[in-house]
Amino acid sequence: MDGTAILPPAAALLLAPLLLGVINRTKAFFAGRRGRPLLQLYFDLFKLLRKGATYSRTTTWVFRAGPIVGLAAVLAALVLVPLGAVGAPLAFGGDLLVFAYLLCLMRFFTVLAALDTGSSFEGMGASREVLFAALAEPALFLGLAAVAHQSGSLSLSAMIAAIDPATWVSRGPALGLVATALGIVLLAENSRLPVDDPETHLELTMIHEVMVLDYGGPDLAFVLYGAALKLWVLAALLVGLIVPVRTGRPLLDAAAGLAGMLSAAVAIGAVESSRARLRLVRVPKLLVGAMALSALALVLVLR
Repeated sequence: MDGTAILPPAAALLLAPLLLGVINRTKAFFAGRRGRPLLQLYFDLFKLLRKGATYSRTTTWVFRAGPIVGLAAVLAALVLVPLGAVGAPLAFGGDLLVFAYLLCLMRFFTVLAALDTGSSFEGMGASREVLFAALAEPALFLGLAAVAHQSGSLSLSAMIAAIDPATWVSRGPALGLVATALGIVLLAENSRLPVDDPETHLELTMIHEVMVLDYGGPDLAFVLYGAALKLWVLAALLVGLIVPVRTGRPLLDAAAGLAGMLSAAVAIGAVESSRARLRLVRVPKLLVGAMALSALALVLVLR
């Protein structure tokens, strides 16, 4: 394994919480406010790790395992995701399927833990999460299939490395459709506006946040850090696709990837500042639209 392959997971472990800080500061800028400190999530994580955890007597080991399994799953997915042209530490044919199913495992245990509480509100959020995931996952798979066919590889590192400016010139429309679909999936999978509002406190409108209401202390720290890492890995796929900087110099390529990640965080903040949350009945239409874009991109590359 090339020594530079450690750069993508190391950058993610250190900088993933920073993305949420950039998003919040961007939203504050658009709102004319000062906003929270850029490193607020780091402070929150350290504070939560020093606290204890309280568990309801109605919960079982499933509730306690939810944050641990979720964090472990996204950490495993992290070693499969490149940062721009810098390949991941672990790359093999078909690793895109393992990546997708690791994210599914994370969601599965989060949903199980929410149901384990016996709360009607958390059960409601879990049902919404599963519904939207059933629509977002085909969009993700079809988009990755289009990129895999274009690159001739089933490995995420080889797929992303094969996307260069010449590829955009020859396959621009298809790649643009995939990028748009992945952008929608990124917002949906990370519970961002216009799909979900991470700042809301109304249980009837929550999706992801309502599923983790009963967590506190280190468990909540694992949930928050896992969510930041999930945002990073999905954003890394999108950035690798739309920022085709391939200099052959790992440090420059990694710097371009990091710049793209920060730009993606700013873009997410701008979207959230300019769009209201969709009504729940309209979210499936948005995700079906992303699925259609990915399917059309696959048709274009198969021609």
